[in-house]
Amino acid sequence: MSTQTEESLDVDRLRSEFPILEREVGDGQRVIYLDNAATSQTPDRVVDAMSDYYRGTNANVHRGIHHLSQESSVSYEEAHDRLAAFVGASGGRSEMVFTKNTTEGLNLVAYAWGLRELGPGDEVVLSEMEHHSALVTWQQIANRTGADVKFIGIDDEGRLDMDHAAELVTDDTEMVSVTHVSNTLGTINPIADLADLAHDHDSFVFVDGAQAVPHQSVDVEALDVDFYAFSGHKMCGPTGIGGLYGKEDLLATMEPFMYGGGMVRKVAFDRTTWAEVPEKFEAGTPPIAEAVGLAEAADYLDDVGLERIERHERDLVEYAMGRMAEFDDIEVYGPPADERAGLVSFNLEGVHAHDLASIMNDHAVAIRPGDHCTQPLHDVLGTAASARASFYLYNTEAEVDALIDAIDDARQLFG
Repeated sequence: MSTQTEESLDVDRLRSEFPILEREVGDGQRVIYLDNAATSQTPDRVVDAMSDYYRGTNANVHRGIHHLSQESSVSYEEAHDRLAAFVGASGGRSEMVFTKNTTEGLNLVAYAWGLRELGPGDEVVLSEMEHHSALVTWQQIANRTGADVKFIGIDDEGRLDMDHAAELVTDDTEMVSVTHVSNTLGTINPIADLADLAHDHDSFVFVDGAQAVPHQSVDVEALDVDFYAFSGHKMCGPTGIGGLYGKEDLLATMEPFMYGGGMVRKVAFDRTTWAEVPEKFEAGTPPIAEAVGLAEAADYLDDVGLERIERHERDLVEYAMGRMAEFDDIEVYGPPADERAGLVSFNLEGVHAHDLASIMNDHAVAIRPGDHCTQPLHDVLGTAASARASFYLYNTEAEVDALIDAIDDARQLFG
């Protein structure tokens, strides 16, 4: 883990490592990319690592005796160890499964663990701020098993209601599945406290870390969670790959999620035995080049310094919310700036979020409108949609000013 905590980021230097930030669109305006909660941009060194793999090593893993296959296998296996270390898992590859994304990590646990372990009378506890990838998955698993799903409420500023959590989590609770950071509110949930609460009732804990791993130092062992999932494309890495941490003893006892080549030990006409973790959960040819790129992205973020990234984003969100507070027709959702991650969801009075995003696009400002895959949360907030600006290590206060100027343009256009 990086120990660079005191220096501020050299944002100009960092921006030079992301050529897409120099791209001009429309009538020659430079892109202002504020949609990082959806997908981050990718630095040259990650692209280079993947290109180098394809140019010099490309071969299938765990299948060949020849040099290229052996080299590819080593790179792929070492990538597991690298990502395990990145999130604080001391078990290395035996606790790190590569998936397509956070969503697949959730589905893997829901199917491989949930279908086998849940039944009538059992409960799964979520929060009202969960992404559809968690909410829909556990909802459907509950429908198939007869289990019940309950939801921890939030307070008026978007914080998790821990008193309500203490009421909902009981001895009937089998799984507590919560997001580490809300992709809509920016709320940073008290994961260690939730894990303590769940374990007091012999329940397991699954954490959606998609919005946390790219932006802050995560230690799954210090948090004492049972499962933790994240996506590569939100942490300066490639699309099509993510990670699922699971405690070694739990993963070892779970049945596979998908079947096929690469995840078996012995196959006969009448029975099959499974390979060890992680191969047991990685059927078929895996995303080898993407794993190489993801390991490089982890190195990149550690080199930049996650503590510095987190502080930089906090400064940006404080500046953005301060600018928005200058206007009484902007409603911001979620906790105060000093209690949230680097994103702001908001609405401009009288302007639908999609219309607002369209005006933003005219100014080359990229934000995300809609429900952000949190429709039930938006029902709680009393709005169908919101506009979301989300920041990362390469964003600047000048880009926040451009966001505010674009909002003002929308204000003038819609009267």
